[in-house]
Order: sequence, then C-alpha cells, then structure tokens
Amino acid sequence: MKSEPYSPEIEEQMRNFYQTLSEKDRRRYAAIEARKSGYGGISYISRVLQCNDRTIVRGLKELEKPLAEESHRIRRPGGGRKAFLTIHPEVEVAFQRVLENHTAGSPMDETSKWTNLTRGEIVAGLKEEGWKVSVTIVDQLLKKHTYRRRQAFKTEAGQSVAQRDEQFQNIETLKHAYHEAGNPVMSMDVKKKK
Repeated sequence: MKSEPYSPEIEEQMRNFYQTLSEKDRRRYAAIEARKSGYGGISYISRVLQCNDRTIVRGLKELEKPLAEESHRIRRPGGGRKAFLTIHPEVEVAFQRVLENHTAGSPMDETSKWTNLTRGEIVAGLKEEGWKVSVTIVDQLLKKHTYRRRQAFKTEAGQSVAQRDEQFQNIETLKHAYHEAGNPVMSMDVKKKK
C-alpha cells in the first residue's frame, strides 16, 4: 500500500535533518522513512533525501539486525582517509635532505637532536623539493624523527664574576707546576647541563 507523499515543507525539514546525521544514522533514517512510505518508498525517499537507493537498501538490511550496544562505530575499522605519511613515505627522504645541513644534537644524548630551521622554513624547503605540505605534516615529521624544540637561553654579555681572574691564575699556576714536573696537562670541558 502506497502512502501519500509528504508536503514540500516536511520534505525540506527531512532533508535538513538528514544532513545532520552520521553516515550510519542517515542510512537507517532513510530506511525507516522508505518502509513507512510503502510501495515505491525507496525511490520516493531517495528523491526526497537526495541519496542513492542502495543506501536505503543497505539501511533496511541493517534494521533487520539487532543493534549491538557496543557498536558505536560509523565506519568499519580501517575506514577513513589514511595519514599523509602513510600514503607518501618518500616525503621523509626530502625532509631529511632539507634538514641535512641544519641539524645539531647533544653530545651527551645521540637521540636528542634539533634544527635551527623554523617550521615555515621547513615547509618552504619541502616545497623546493616538490612537496607542498602544511606545518602539521612538518610537526609529524619532526616528532617521527625525534627532533626536539631548542630553547634559547639568554645570557648577559660581559657578565663579570669577582673570582674569575683568580680562578684562571690558579689553573695557570697548576699547569706550570705539572709541566715542570714532567706531567702531561689536558684541558677538558666537563660541564653538563641538565
């Protein structure tokens, strides 16, 4: 039995509501409306909601199954757009070329490295390599290749310490004493920043 079509105002409200739903809910809503409409309901609702009739058929099949409470997914696992770095792993080679001469690291920790290039400069460098990427992709590349942000420390130029000269004179005296005794003298920087 075929029911009467909805008024143009109701059809417009249905379309507006349909657009607010998730992909799965759209299928089910369209299926319910098609079932209510009776014979010819699938083609009628397909026209009203401007969706494919296969979407409605799929929704009707889904309505026959019990709705699992734990099933809150809209797409199957693995659905959706793949990450840029997954699709284009070759961008990493270009990224490493851009940073090749702009990388520094810690002598105490070989996994700690940084670059003097800004994210914008890296984007520009990658563009020259033929890759048009955003700073978001640059952030992902920096994280993947364990680059850390380098914090600039402010130092006061010409800062004088009262005992500084005395300290160096003492070192010089000890050096001469060791040399005269025939002992070798080595100079080492043993300061370690944490």
